[in-house]
Amino acid sequence: MSHVDALADELDRRLADADAALTTLYPGDRGDRQPVHTVYVPADRYDAGTVRNWAEEAKAALGAEPTELTEALDLPPDLGAELHQRVRAKLDREPIEDLRIDFEDGYGTRPDDQEDAAAIAAARSLAESVTATPYHGLRIKSLEAPSRRRGLRTLDLFLREFSTALTDGFVITLPKVTSVEQIDAMVLVLSTMEEAHSLAAGSLKFEIQVETPQAILGPDGTALIARMIRAGAGRVTGLHYGTYDYSASLGVAAAYQSMEHPVADHAKDVMQLAAAGTGVFVSDGSTNVLPIGDAVHSAWRLHFRLVRRSLARGIYQGWDMHPAQLPTRFAATYLFYREGLDVAGARLRAYVGGGNSGYLDEPATAAALAGYVLRGLECGAVEPAEVDKLIGVDAAGLAKLARRPLRSS
Repeated sequence: MSHVDALADELDRRLADADAALTTLYPGDRGDRQPVHTVYVPADRYDAGTVRNWAEEAKAALGAEPTELTEALDLPPDLGAELHQRVRAKLDREPIEDLRIDFEDGYGTRPDDQEDAAAIAAARSLAESVTATPYHGLRIKSLEAPSRRRGLRTLDLFLREFSTALTDGFVITLPKVTSVEQIDAMVLVLSTMEEAHSLAAGSLKFEIQVETPQAILGPDGTALIARMIRAGAGRVTGLHYGTYDYSASLGVAAAYQSMEHPVADHAKDVMQLAAAGTGVFVSDGSTNVLPIGDAVHSAWRLHFRLVRRSLARGIYQGWDMHPAQLPTRFAATYLFYREGLDVAGARLRAYVGGGNSGYLDEPATAAALAGYVLRGLECGAVEPAEVDKLIGVDAAGLAKLARRPLRSS
């Protein structure tokens, strides 16, 4: 054996634990499509027709002609017409990608009999319309002591009614997390619920809503959100930023609470760092400026800009709270993917085929380019034929370049 082989064997032994930890803690993309948004609907306003109703309200706000969207967003007429057509098609085909029935702040505190009835009714309605959205679920009350029992009771009642309709797209949102111990507790909650409702072990997943400073910085100076992901034991699918609770917790005045405030950017930067390589998605929060009444155009411009800003910062998901926000969610998202499609396609074609695009792209950059195009394909901004023409690969080939398996949803 050469001295190099002997040295390599020694390093294999010394680094075995570190190698195993890297594989376990940072498995990479889990292969699921990330929704471009999560729509929150208070539990008492949700029924089996909610998705259809949101679609109709969104189309009414958008209008039959591109004039409103084009003027509000100051788009060139040709681009406005193209986006209008694509957005209307999206609203017909898939108006909501991820639906969350809200039993927390959007629902409030009600008498137990009212919330019991709402949990049962919402579960039955979701079971009836489960195919209306690729992803869906509920937000329970937090595991803080005052709301703990109510949150557990609602989840238990909901699962009792919904368990036979459970899909891979089902997810639970856990709000106002303040400690790693609450994540340990949530894992126990879900394993207990699986057993109680005859569900497969590990089938219940959850998202951590980051809306307290304790989730970002612990008393020992560490970023607790990273430890929370690990404590989730493979059940954590996402980190969702809570714009207003988090900002208020840091003393930001109401008039200045925003997705683009520096405290928001800091929190989301930490979330992105904690989630990198883990397969956990990061979602931005919402704006509370709604496109209603005389404020439709100004609210559209704000929402459009904020969605574009999040996308540019590598956050590909956010919250929508009103049907009239759907046109600008999809317009901003589609424009983001379409305006860079030709360049990304040329660079990938050169990378795959060995041609010259004017860029010297390394494997990591090629994976990022492929991920960009793949996200556009999954949400409907990009057509399969365009991918084949620009790059010369199909969706499966694109997923391979992006270093993740392709799964349908």
